[in-house]
Amino acid sequence: MQGENFLTDIANQFGSGESSIVDFLINIFMTIILSYIMGLVYSKYGNSLSNRKKLMQTFVLISVTVMLVISIVKSSLALSLGLVGALSIVRFRTAIKEPEELVYFFVAIALGLGMGANQRLVTLAGAIVIILYIVIQNMNTVKNVVQQNLIVTISNTSDKSLDENKIVELLNKYSKKIDLKRLDAVNNSSEISLNIEFNDFESIIKAKNDLKTIGDIQFSFIENY
Repeated sequence: MQGENFLTDIANQFGSGESSIVDFLINIFMTIILSYIMGLVYSKYGNSLSNRKKLMQTFVLISVTVMLVISIVKSSLALSLGLVGALSIVRFRTAIKEPEELVYFFVAIALGLGMGANQRLVTLAGAIVIILYIVIQNMNTVKNVVQQNLIVTISNTSDKSLDENKIVELLNKYSKKIDLKRLDAVNNSSEISLNIEFNDFESIIKAKNDLKTIGDIQFSFIENY
């Protein structure tokens, strides 16, 4: 009798009262697949200047973590209240550089929430609609075959200070986007670091040749990892 009661308790634990282990595994695999696909979409169609391939690796972890948390707390009021208390003391100190990154993070969280709540069809349909919208939105956008995202560091080699406006105006002719990363000025020494997404490799060569005409400066082009 004790053995039968024990088996009954296990059956009840993994039965209709809670998500079965089979449902959980299905949900977690679907979460991984959908979040990975969303990461690929972000890597291909994203406009952020940050390293998109590196950032996309976090999407799966975010979605699976949210899905796991929701799966655990959804059947327990006590755990839900405990989660609220825990989240109230969590602080994310890494700034989001681009609004686009924040949107994709929300999508990854939404995938985890939907699968954690066992809403597979709704989550799958929502993911398909989002992906189709992103693809269609970018279909008419002309993209060059080669895109170079580089860190350009420029410093003066004489007592003459840098003309930042002239430098930015020059580089704007050959780039899609420029972000200021760092600007240092110590006594007569000046240095500026820019995150630049060049149109193509030819644009890099032209920008290098134009920078040489400024004089009294030295510069370096480094890949943005």
